[in-house]
Amino acid sequence: MGAGFAGGAAVAVQTRINGQLAGGFGDGFVAALVSFGIGLVLLVPVVLTAGNARAAGGRVVRALRDGELRWWQCLGGAGGAWFVTTQGLTASVLGVAVFTVSVVAGQVVTSLFVDRAGIGPGGPVAITRGRALGAALAVVAVGIAVSDDVGRPDALWPALIPALGGAAMGWQQAVNGLVRVRGGSVRFATMLNFAVGTVLLFVVCAVKVAVWGWPNPAPTEWWLYTGGAIGIVALTTAVFAVKHIGVLVLGLSAVSGQLVGSILVDLTGPGVDGATVAGAAVTLVAVVVAAGRRPAMRG
Repeated sequence: MGAGFAGGAAVAVQTRINGQLAGGFGDGFVAALVSFGIGLVLLVPVVLTAGNARAAGGRVVRALRDGELRWWQCLGGAGGAWFVTTQGLTASVLGVAVFTVSVVAGQVVTSLFVDRAGIGPGGPVAITRGRALGAALAVVAVGIAVSDDVGRPDALWPALIPALGGAAMGWQQAVNGLVRVRGGSVRFATMLNFAVGTVLLFVVCAVKVAVWGWPNPAPTEWWLYTGGAIGIVALTTAVFAVKHIGVLVLGLSAVSGQLVGSILVDLTGPGVDGATVAGAAVTLVAVVVAAGRRPAMRG
């Protein structure tokens, strides 16, 4: 749960950075490609210099050949690519607060059913009253945190985009956990995620350039290009933690980290209001409620 919390805090910082990078390029897809591409470049030498990570590739190939792993279970990077794209497309329009509400709603609801279906490495997990209550509390808590911003009717339709990004994150965490288990390496599973996402985003951006032309010149601020490295932290913690706590509790832990991370970031800017602090506190309660007892599926 601590790892999931740290990953969520990293996502909060990454959302702000990638939103501003997309504003510089004038294109959310290009910003997502840059973020994913930098992450992949950083990961490749790490995997190539680690014996276990290199061997993990062979183990994953054998698992695919033997049917222990399905090809679509290796495409978690597609979900990550879509989530990072939503950061660039909507974070600067909606604001990080409303963006977080939408992501959490999509992620929590999806994670309940992903756990129930047994898509993650922990196997099927029943939807008990405690887990459902924890998910509901998480949604309520984030609503409290952004209660001053959710009354804008013009933000409802754009908010559907990050909701789909949150749903993609729930599925991504589950299948990346499977790759980690079959390969036996967090680093390889993370690199595969970035490789898949980079390839898909490159294809999308190539089509966009061919149809609509080139984006704006690249921004010059160096810190706008740190989103990929921060994404590595967020994804590595998720790949590690999902095997132990399941998709739902991982999502709730990450939500707590997102809220606390946003508070810490806001302390360096316009400040933090009481609603945000109250929402963070209720979310922490939601994590405890959902993680109190992990039920087993029977039959």
